Amino acid sequence: MARYTGSVCRLCRREGAKLFLKGTRCYTKKCSFERRPTPPGQHGVRRRKMGEFGIQLREKQKMRRVYGVLERQFRNYYREAESTTGVTGEALLQRLETRLDNVVFRLGFASSRAQARQLVAHGHFAVNGTATNVPSYSMKPGDRVEVRESRRSREAFKVVKETLRSHTAPEWLSLDAAQLAGSVSTLPRRDQMPLDLSEQLVVEYYSR
Repeated sequence: MARYTGSVCRLCRREGAKLFLKGTRCYTKKCSFERRPTPPGQHGVRRRKMGEFGIQLREKQKMRRVYGVLERQFRNYYREAESTTGVTGEALLQRLETRLDNVVFRLGFASSRAQARQLVAHGHFAVNGTATNVPSYSMKPGDRVEVRESRRSREAFKVVKETLRSHTAPEWLSLDAAQLAGSVSTLPRRDQMPLDLSEQLVVEYYSR
């Protein structure tokens, strides 16, 4: 399973925005982007005027890195979204938001998408009663995800159960904190995905 193994703080600095890739650390003073907001590398402090293509590229890279998706898989998501009816940008975000690792993150079972991806890959979750270890698994309305019963007694999930008391899941998800479970009620609308992303720039990048 391919994945990025470099410094995630470097990605935030490259995109010039906090991507919240380290979970709770990103909300503290320890956040590397707060201390060094310039792009990485010896020439990072230079101000470069970016053209239209560069702006589109950076937005595509930003979206891809937020969800932890590699280039080929991201391009496939775009092609699927383009082939459906409706707004292509919104359809793309829906595909990214309904990935199993993102649903686990949104429900509050993990502090970051990277952690959620790891938990799913290690087989801690079941979808509709079946153990699933594929982070990219596409959730559909009515699907239920839960921590497997054999894993609920682990210390990490005991902590999660406590933090879920103050967690509010997005409107398109239903959370059952007592059972460490949740379900997809409906596909998310754009206004239910509070993301600092411009999906239209991504559509323009692939439509050029």
